[in-house]
Amino acid sequence: MSVLSKHDALLLDLDGTVWEGGRPLSNVVDVINTCGVPAVYVTNNASRSPEAVATMLTDIGLTADSGDIVTSAQAVLQLAAEEIPSGAKVLIIGADSFRDLAKDMGFSVVSSADDKPAAVLQGFDKSVGWEQLTEGALAIRAGAKYFASNLDTSLPIERGLGVGNGSLVAAVQKATGVEPVSAGKPEPAMFFLAAKKVGSKKPLAVGDRIDTDIVGGNAAAMNTFHVLTGVSGELELIEAPVEARPNFIGAGMHELSLPISQVRPGPQGDFTARCDGYDVLLQGGNESSTSVQALRTVLEVAWSMPVPPRYIQPRSEFAEKVVSKWR
Repeated sequence: MSVLSKHDALLLDLDGTVWEGGRPLSNVVDVINTCGVPAVYVTNNASRSPEAVATMLTDIGLTADSGDIVTSAQAVLQLAAEEIPSGAKVLIIGADSFRDLAKDMGFSVVSSADDKPAAVLQGFDKSVGWEQLTEGALAIRAGAKYFASNLDTSLPIERGLGVGNGSLVAAVQKATGVEPVSAGKPEPAMFFLAAKKVGSKKPLAVGDRIDTDIVGGNAAAMNTFHVLTGVSGELELIEAPVEARPNFIGAGMHELSLPISQVRPGPQGDFTARCDGYDVLLQGGNESSTSVQALRTVLEVAWSMPVPPRYIQPRSEFAEKVVSKWR
């Protein structure tokens, strides 16, 4: 029985899972278009409106509208609405689309700390610089409540990992001594909202970051599927604490069609693994064995240890071949 057949919706991260820099990752469009279950896109990126995200998805060949999108900007505005009254002044650090969403929620959007906003809401945008960060810091020091759309320290771009919203939030937090309330992943709220949109009872959360996508899906008591196409690689998975361990691991979204027994941690691909003191020894394999098969074999042993293994020791030609490429 395949992973897809056991779930009634896909809750999909975007950056590093569906696309990279707006370009679709290999096989992703075909997988989503033929999976037979609804897909909701759950993104910590607050720099684009739901309408803009939907347009980008349709441009790469997917069927989507704004109702299929849940952004951290939407989530943090809902959170702020529980703390401050409708019509209150808010200072937005981030994109124009974030400001538009705030206006649609009934807030009065200002750009200066001198306007005495009731709250500062910070989301990612490439235009964010010293001036916006400073206005936000001044407002927070004057008593404004502080909210952040998400705390991702990095985000995948075509050339590697760029600076994420969490890194910019850290600058304001350092300047003010105030820790923001975050609405984005790994908080479970976005996952609950996404599942509710399609009436899902058995959703599968899919993502590339264990500290946001996987922790968030786990916190929402949903099954989680980690893809090795983005931020968190093999070594981070091996060292993952219990709350950050996915139910399933795939090289990419195309492996959603594999049987559940194959994508769970456990021996496969002719590999075997065992604990040797503080290390894990990986043996066996064959010419057709894959890196992700070796990883799943190692994870069953590594996750059974009281502390993460010190080293993964490859003890065969095929084990050495795959482990040398792990990151």
